[in-house]
Amino acid sequence: MALLKRSGPKAKPERDPEGRMPLMEHLRELRNRLLIAFAAVAVGLIIGWIVSGPMWEVLKEPYCQAPQSRQLNGQCSLTYNGIFSSFFITLKISLMVALVAASPVWLYQIWAFVTPALYRKEKRYTLTFMVLAIPLFAMGAALCYVIMDTSLAFLLSFSLDGTVATISIDEYLDYVLIMLLIFGVSFELPLLLVFLNIIGVLSHAAVAKHRRLVIFLMFVFGALVTPGGDPITMMALATPMIVLFGAAELVMYLREKRQPASEFANLSDDEASELPEDTPLDDDDDPVDADKRAEEDSGSAR
Repeated sequence: MALLKRSGPKAKPERDPEGRMPLMEHLRELRNRLLIAFAAVAVGLIIGWIVSGPMWEVLKEPYCQAPQSRQLNGQCSLTYNGIFSSFFITLKISLMVALVAASPVWLYQIWAFVTPALYRKEKRYTLTFMVLAIPLFAMGAALCYVIMDTSLAFLLSFSLDGTVATISIDEYLDYVLIMLLIFGVSFELPLLLVFLNIIGVLSHAAVAKHRRLVIFLMFVFGALVTPGGDPITMMALATPMIVLFGAAELVMYLREKRQPASEFANLSDDEASELPEDTPLDDDDDPVDADKRAEEDSGSAR
């Protein structure tokens, strides 16, 4: 009777330094990173539920600064409809807190999933971009919170005589969330320009050539993405974006000046470069001449 031999533990396959792997491995890695991100958001959701009361006091403060917020009973009032509305409102506030609190984790998971597709010199900037991305988003959200009372007062000032503003909490929270996301993500765009410059997709010359158009489009973007479309919010969004765009352009200029592009910078890794026409080839390097010399040598030997 043959004896069954227990095989030892299989050696774990080495990870490709360039991040190449089969499709199933990519899907498994995506699943694992999504699970980590969702777990971080779940922990943040618990924390958000605990601090939802104080957080609501902070979120409603811009609305309470508007005179129209006291039209119902002389106090800052927002309405809600339905028995379960208060539960879902608290859940929405908790989710907002969770996304902000867990942002370092899920942002890192997204970046770590994309990073293997980058070259080694591009991976070196991972930590720098992660360190800058979160403060820039926070700066945009903070600016939004500061000017939100002025924006709300401007929008509510168009109410007709004899009308009372009965704004629901859901509607107000949606407005706040959209504004915070718009301002936060907009402050990330200059960082994206620098990243595209580092990986060789966008040059400073191309940005400088279309500078006026970019500045004009920033004002158009500020007018389109703000829910109310008021000029105050548009200017508050477009002005810092232009300043950050100027800073990004300066970084791109200094980087290219410090590291000038070589004559082979536009060639891909698999593309052969052409030698200059005035570069002579040695006779020994020409395979045709070498074959002729070999035939002549063999003939003389005969």
